[in-house]
Amino acid sequence: MGVGRKPARTPLSRERVVTAAMALADAKGTAGVTMRAIAATLGVEAMSLYNHVAGREDMLGGMIDAVFAEIELPAPGGHWRQAMRERADSARAVLRRHPWAVGLLDSRTSPGPATLRHHDAVLGTLRAAGFSVAMAAHAVSAIDSYLYGFVLQEQSLPFTGPEEFAEVSAGILRELPNQAYPHLAELVAEHTGRGYDYAEEFRFGLALILDALHPDQA
Repeated sequence: MGVGRKPARTPLSRERVVTAAMALADAKGTAGVTMRAIAATLGVEAMSLYNHVAGREDMLGGMIDAVFAEIELPAPGGHWRQAMRERADSARAVLRRHPWAVGLLDSRTSPGPATLRHHDAVLGTLRAAGFSVAMAAHAVSAIDSYLYGFVLQEQSLPFTGPEEFAEVSAGILRELPNQAYPHLAELVAEHTGRGYDYAEEFRFGLALILDALHPDQA
């Protein structure tokens, strides 16, 4: 390399643009994802991004497809309940990393390849287990409605783990009028005493749904 020569810049690509957009969304939400902000992150001019994405909607589509690509696909040959449980656990973990995505996952009219591959694999697992086409659709709808709703509720909580829960619940108990809400006080005190993890609620609710589903239902 000659003296004073600048190092070669990594070529711009759709993958790099989408990755930069996702990082911005993780930090600031989708409102922070603008062409100018993405370009500044990549050290390029905003107009150069249009060589790789058609615009904001195309950008969002690429971001959502990348989120689906992070969710583990059901392993072939396993029991369908275990496959659905592991897939739901993986999806929840991914959506916790990308909190902006939960309201957008099924919003695309032109879903990307990772999105299509994901849904096809989930449906294929259920069909291989003996679910009818109609029951497979019912199962996916019930599981995903619960999954997305739980993640939205989880995002609104004022704590993220047992330690923060203990701090928040202690403050709640201090503010409660004496014996005015005995059942609420009882719940908070019991959960605090055993190191409550809200993830328990996800596993409990998911188990109820999976146990209620059966391939022979029409």
